[in-house]
Amino acid sequence: MAIQFNHTIVYSHDSRESAEFWADILGLEVSPNFGRFVPVKVANGITFDFADVSSDVTEIQRAHYAFLVSEQDFDSGFAKIKEKNLSYWADPRQQYPGEINHNDGGRGVYFLDPSGHALEMLTVPYGGWPA
Repeated sequence: MAIQFNHTIVYSHDSRESAEFWADILGLEVSPNFGRFVPVKVANGITFDFADVSSDVTEIQRAHYAFLVSEQDFDSGFAKIKEKNLSYWADPRQQYPGEINHNDGGRGVYFLDPSGHALEMLTVPYGGWPA
């Protein structure tokens, strides 16, 4: 069997709030709880399992999660970002606030979830689509 990425745990201040935030922006569904985890599955079968920060974790490790989306999903997600009055940037260093990028002929945007994780939506993969 080829190695495949299957899931990751996303530690959050409020796992339900974070899972619902991601699902709303990205047009996904929150699955039923699996133990202490609140799962959100993406199209390629990968699951993001949201968990509350436990007492043995003193600080959330902030991470960056990038999602390749269709033009329509970008429009929908970006509209939700603006509806929620979220800060957004054209770049990961947050040097271009209130802008999106057009890297590789597509569109991209960076924003933060309720626990401070950096999220990115992009419509064209880095380096462009294969020829």
